[in-house]
Amino acid sequence: MRTTLLICILALAPHARADEHDLGPLLEPIRRQHKLPAMGGAIVTGEKLTALGVSGVRKLGSDVPVRAEDLWHLGSCTKSMTATLLGRYVERGELAWTLSMKDAYPWMDDMHADYRVVTLDQLLRHRGGVPSNLSFDRLWARLWERKGTPTQQRQLLVTEVLRRKPTYVPGAKYLYSNAGYAIAGYALEMRTGNSWEQLMRKELFEPLGMKSAGFGAPGKNLDQPWGHSARGGRVVPMKPGPNSDNPPAIGPAGTVHASLRDWSKYIALHLQGARDGQKPLLLKRETLRKIQTARPKETYAYGWGNASRPWAGGRVLTHSGSNTMWFCVVWIAPARDFAVLVTCNQGGKVAAKACDQAAGALIGHATKR
Repeated sequence: MRTTLLICILALAPHARADEHDLGPLLEPIRRQHKLPAMGGAIVTGEKLTALGVSGVRKLGSDVPVRAEDLWHLGSCTKSMTATLLGRYVERGELAWTLSMKDAYPWMDDMHADYRVVTLDQLLRHRGGVPSNLSFDRLWARLWERKGTPTQQRQLLVTEVLRRKPTYVPGAKYLYSNAGYAIAGYALEMRTGNSWEQLMRKELFEPLGMKSAGFGAPGKNLDQPWGHSARGGRVVPMKPGPNSDNPPAIGPAGTVHASLRDWSKYIALHLQGARDGQKPLLLKRETLRKIQTARPKETYAYGWGNASRPWAGGRVLTHSGSNTMWFCVVWIAPARDFAVLVTCNQGGKVAAKACDQAAGALIGHATKR
């Protein structure tokens, strides 16, 4: 009886576990300063989550507090997850980073000639000539209609994009594109006969123990945090449902949600892969390094921005994510053996500024060790 009661208490605990530092008091003044509904943060050291905390409410105007195990939308931090998934198949010899679009989609007779030689590598580095805006021929509006399965929706995106002339000469420059990641994800769907969502669960979430991970806006009602749109000076709660996230067609670019604890498990994988002397889980070190490392004179790898920061002792890996109703950011410091993760359930510039401030506070906490 006592054991059962203890388990129930832990499941409802709003803060970090006993062996983790509670970051809630550190996040609370930042959240209040920027008037956000809620924030969450975590610090990973080596393979272990060492600090976790949340602050605020699940929905603006409610009194339901966020809890340590709540789910957060990760937006474009999904991109490196898709690249990691692809890396699993590259290691097995079932896929190659050099796979061209003509070989990925041999059935597409009307593919534009300039796209035929574009590779997965170029798509993942945002150098494949793929547009950042999908408003042509009402494609974005048609994707919002969500007709068919997510895989069928991605097929529509792929065929409509690849039959048009690339936005620029592939390989000539960098242009951030969610569609490029959708095209890469669909290539794997065609190779395996399974949806990107199924493959993510089987090849990434389950092996890493990410039981909370899923797709789209989390929850149904106030069982999870709501996203909040911040446009025109108004912050509006967005009830979970089809209109509270981007269309599944661009899932490989940014529709994953997870708890901070489970997101930390994924980040720990990349922290291990970026460090010498540690054996990473799931993938070989050389595969993880391929995913993480930008080419000379470039700053973007496969879902990871590359930079250098004094507090990190050199190189950092970073990425942010937002579907305009949530915001998150992660910083990995391999030389110092830690990573910080910050989330909030509001989109927009204020949320981005608040998350950057919170990331700085968590970095300060981590570097005091």
